[in-house]
Amino acid sequence: MSGSALHAGIKIGIMGFITSQIRGLLTVGLFLADTLVLTVPFYTVAILKWVVPIPAWRRLCTWVLHRVADVWLYFLNLPQEISRKTKWVIKGLESVHVPGSCLLMVNHQTWIDIMVLVKLFYRRIPDFKFFVKRELLWLPIVGQAFWAVDFPIMGRYTPEEIRRKPYLRGRDLVEALEACEKFKDMTVSVFNFVEGTRFRKDKHARQKSPFRHLLRPKAGGVALMMGAMGDRIHDILNVTIVYPRGVRNFWDYLCGKVEEIRVHVERLTVTPDLVGDYTSNSAYRSHIQDWLNDLWKRKDLLIDEMLLWQ
Repeated sequence: MSGSALHAGIKIGIMGFITSQIRGLLTVGLFLADTLVLTVPFYTVAILKWVVPIPAWRRLCTWVLHRVADVWLYFLNLPQEISRKTKWVIKGLESVHVPGSCLLMVNHQTWIDIMVLVKLFYRRIPDFKFFVKRELLWLPIVGQAFWAVDFPIMGRYTPEEIRRKPYLRGRDLVEALEACEKFKDMTVSVFNFVEGTRFRKDKHARQKSPFRHLLRPKAGGVALMMGAMGDRIHDILNVTIVYPRGVRNFWDYLCGKVEEIRVHVERLTVTPDLVGDYTSNSAYRSHIQDWLNDLWKRKDLLIDEMLLWQ
């Protein structure tokens, strides 16, 4: 390569880097502006919900908060619509318009997964709910927002904590069941990252996971959701997300550096055998875990296929 060609290549690379960083900063600026504008009405209603513990009033406040959150999601999604840097390959989404409550089961690799779900399912399915770790409630502003819009909150207790405090055993399941009970009178979409954490090679090795691309699925959240709302869940959506050029961090996504995202959506029927009492029925616990393991085997093979998509 000649010196002039090398110089031109370096110049193009530097300009591309600067452009991507500017794109990232502009995206963050849009997010912050959107959040700041909506913070006043959101937290005004959230405080009114907190200080007046009347069920009917709280339901009204929750409805208003959902509408404010809907506007926030629109602007959160806007930079993704403006920036066309990422190639999207999506299959199975065209038939998804769920009128009732639904459960989404998703593999989890990066915080980008949440942005992907917002982009694909915004206004296609009812109000979004994510299972949230209790520790996140302590995040300034964000944690209180999780409470205000009734996100299901779950504790995470390590084996060491349970050994020190035996009364914590099963506490996470009880908390999840209490959270799901709130949804009996709502039409919602609950997103469940079934593996419970983001995929990492060290976690995969530590678990001795039988899957190539996935961690072991945890049935507790799915089963409790089915037990609390089984007759009200219209559909289960099995969502598989793949980053064929490798998993990038969230900043790279904001900068438009995620070159391609592939998503497969599968609608599953809610059959009677999927609804049961997870806390006291051992046969049901085994059945729902076996069902989920089989689903994860198919998902693992699907990821191999998705990596070959054109």
